[in-house]
Amino acid sequence: MTSRPPTVCGHIVAIGGAEDKTSELAILKRVFELAPEDSREVAVIATASSIPEQLLPSYEAAFRRLGATQIHALDIQDRQQAADADNARLIQRSGVIFFTGGDQLRLTTVLGGSATLRAIRERLRAGAVVAGTSAGAAAMPSTMIYNGAASDALRKGAVNMTFGLGFVRGMIIDSHFLERGRFTRLMEVGASNPEQLGIGLGEDAAVIIYPNRVLETIGPGHVIIIDSRDLASSNIAELEMGEPVAVENMILHAMVSGHGYDVDARRYLVADELETVLAGRRNT
Repeated sequence: MTSRPPTVCGHIVAIGGAEDKTSELAILKRVFELAPEDSREVAVIATASSIPEQLLPSYEAAFRRLGATQIHALDIQDRQQAADADNARLIQRSGVIFFTGGDQLRLTTVLGGSATLRAIRERLRAGAVVAGTSAGAAAMPSTMIYNGAASDALRKGAVNMTFGLGFVRGMIIDSHFLERGRFTRLMEVGASNPEQLGIGLGEDAAVIIYPNRVLETIGPGHVIIIDSRDLASSNIAELEMGEPVAVENMILHAMVSGHGYDVDARRYLVADELETVLAGRRNT
């Protein structure tokens, strides 16, 4: 089975949070390397954060070390600023658009339907990199998690979902996944909608989502895949809200740096297989 033709030319990078911003910069370096060669400007969007004045300088310093020619720190805090044509123009100049962490619901409510979001989608289609960490990663899919206790989320209605930014389809992304014990959040999502692939990002770990919908894991942490497409049974439709969910035959993978996953084929790719797949796609 082959992946569907790409609908975008750029790369998406979803980061689990707490990525290194001061030492080796392993993940941020890969983000920057994926930018088009003729576009070395970076736009950093801190909309999700309640402390943008603390976050923005660290990303400015990191991308400056990596060789960015200009860094546009976009502290877009309301819908008027999201509609500002100047912000959209800075996005159009950037080869990397980076979302900080914070609150993903704030990110979608401020940016949804805005000129800024339209500009980001245009840049992604044209080949730019769109990257996000923590809330910035969780908001990337068409559907996102915005709330749900980690302790026992495998109960009907325990996980709240809404529309995301719509950069990727068919996936739900959760961040700080291992550190905050969020396995049951993606299991509840998989039980209610088996077609959605669950991607759990550990801290200082990330996935590159290639235009052909192949994932590559980067960083020293783990990326967890929860695949419910071949779920044999679940009782979720018969339950009252808050009752415990049963699932049969939910598949879990743990990926490390250099390993990958073909989203449409639902196939794990060890390092050699991933390298072959990516080399083959580059040569077609």
